[in-house]
Amino acid sequence: MTSISKSFENWQPPVHFLNIKTLDCHTGGEPLRIITSGFPELVGKTVLEKRRYCRDNFDHLRTALMFEPRGHADMYGALVVEADNPDSHFGAIFIHNEGYSTMCGHAVIALTKFAVESGLVEKTGNETAVTIDVPCGQIHAVAYGDESVENVSFECVPSFILHNDVEISLDDFGTIKLDIAYGGAFYAYLDVSQVNLTCGPEHTNELIRVGRLIKQAVQSQFDINHPVETDLGFLYGTIFIEPSIKEGIHSRNVCIFADGEVDRSPTGSGVSGRAAIHHQKGDVDLNEVITIESVLGSTFEVSAVRSLDYHGYPAVIPRVTGKAYISGKCEFFIDPDDPLKNGFILR
Repeated sequence: MTSISKSFENWQPPVHFLNIKTLDCHTGGEPLRIITSGFPELVGKTVLEKRRYCRDNFDHLRTALMFEPRGHADMYGALVVEADNPDSHFGAIFIHNEGYSTMCGHAVIALTKFAVESGLVEKTGNETAVTIDVPCGQIHAVAYGDESVENVSFECVPSFILHNDVEISLDDFGTIKLDIAYGGAFYAYLDVSQVNLTCGPEHTNELIRVGRLIKQAVQSQFDINHPVETDLGFLYGTIFIEPSIKEGIHSRNVCIFADGEVDRSPTGSGVSGRAAIHHQKGDVDLNEVITIESVLGSTFEVSAVRSLDYHGYPAVIPRVTGKAYISGKCEFFIDPDDPLKNGFILR
């Protein structure tokens, strides 16, 4: 190490800086910044109460960690908190460029890997069960692998169609047919050919633009209400779908969520909603596994493993499987005198 390198290595932040440490991961290319220390304690008896407290008191730290210069317009994060339930290992609050989501499958996959490989949850052979309390409920995950976690499956909360085969009108495209379904979060689902696009990366910017228009139109025309918890009743995003020509791949989808974020993964809560749609419409049987790819070509497997009545809605319990990878450890400093300390976004 040169003397110059040593000087940088030995630098210590002033005591008045806020120091937040993270473990950065990705699932199918979708980032997850797990906040491991330095975040103020959140008050509340449940994950939902802690989520509200964070929103009301520490939202500037969400933007500091998600926005530029520490993040970017498509960054995603998770705060690990105490569990609600005695049989859960921990809780998680999900954050992004717009605020706080209710469910995140790619984050559950990465958090499960992190929990087992860090020792937060004791490893039990080739299959280790991890139970996580998230805003939409309790999630049961399993980490698979001997030395390290090779892949993760989780069972999502009851997933169902809220509005089936409805129509909206967009100036550029006329009448568009779509479904509105819930897989821990609500999405509008449609065939991408209706907007003269494909789910390839070359159309990312236009998918963002049209996805925002569809989200706005759906929000203005339909009530998005969860049958149990009012905090869960909002439209999170738009999911474009197209059939795949690849052998063994059922289809490809692209999720535009929050404030125009593009999910690099196939979207865990999104494919959970798709499991409900496909099963109710008779496209897939119970326990029939389909593989869905993302805008990058990364894949999740999903199946509907059980059916049930959920407060009057025909619903299923989806099982989603994917892979996560650790990409780095970060230490962020927030200087109270920095005029841009709370972050910004230029897209």
